[in-house]
Amino acid sequence: MLQMENQTFNPDLLQVEGLKVTPETAIPAFIILLLFYIFIMVSNVGLVVLISTDPSLHQPMYLLLCNMSVNDAFGASIIIPRLLSDIFLPISARFIRYSECVVQAFSAHLHASCVHTVMMIMAFDRYVAICNPLRYAVIMTGRMVLKLSLSAWTVSLVLVLILIGLSVRLSRCRFVVSHPFCDNASLFKLSCESVVINNFYGLTFTVVLLSSSLGSITLTYLKIAVVCLRSRSEVLNRRALQTCATHLAVYTLMFVSGFSIVILHRFPQLSDHRKLASILFHVVPPAMNSIIYGLQIKVVRQKILIMCLQKIN
Repeated sequence: MLQMENQTFNPDLLQVEGLKVTPETAIPAFIILLLFYIFIMVSNVGLVVLISTDPSLHQPMYLLLCNMSVNDAFGASIIIPRLLSDIFLPISARFIRYSECVVQAFSAHLHASCVHTVMMIMAFDRYVAICNPLRYAVIMTGRMVLKLSLSAWTVSLVLVLILIGLSVRLSRCRFVVSHPFCDNASLFKLSCESVVINNFYGLTFTVVLLSSSLGSITLTYLKIAVVCLRSRSEVLNRRALQTCATHLAVYTLMFVSGFSIVILHRFPQLSDHRKLASILFHVVPPAMNSIIYGLQIKVVRQKILIMCLQKIN
């Protein structure tokens, strides 16, 4: 177990566990994690640049997709670089300032929350496009896209500010973060005060976010399924299947990754599995999302192919 309590340390300096690796596996782990990070940044930033610079892609669906790519790049950047910088250091030499720990915890939860809220507004876009196509252009205006995007980020921002604020208010009696990176649980576990309020709000926050996300997306796609079953248009059904399958694949990947962490919290003996799952949540979905959307959405796939061919020629 990590120990710092019996040593004299700067009270604003915390010891963080980081990524558990042996000297033999440190280099392979570093290379794999670095390659994942490079791919996440290049693919997601590239997707945003492609959509931003190509007028033909200035459509609600693709503009909303930019929110996801920005969030994926953000989520990976707050966790992976820190893990990489500490990977060759012994656990006893891995330190982080308390203020940096708070920022990292806030950013990690903001990323996780925005994943759900962004997926909800993207589902709304698909619902309008398929269930009310004649009014799609009237409803999904540039102003509406901006409102949906701001609402997704603002709701997450407010919820996470309260979550982290409840932990920051507590006094600290410990200086060890027994987790690969700082999160809300890491912050309030540094205190010897009662954390009943923190646990209650954290549980309520998780239940409300997950149930709202799952409930709204399930209801949306049930309505879309009903419309498709009633429709005899093969074009409509094929379009719905293509775009909705992509969205559901991304949502399923994200939901399973996030929910596995919640489940593993209930089993203390599986703490190492939970820690690995928490890292993978910031690595696998951000890497896969750009692949799924880039390969599945025909317009984006064609644009990427054209750009690659132009560079080759």
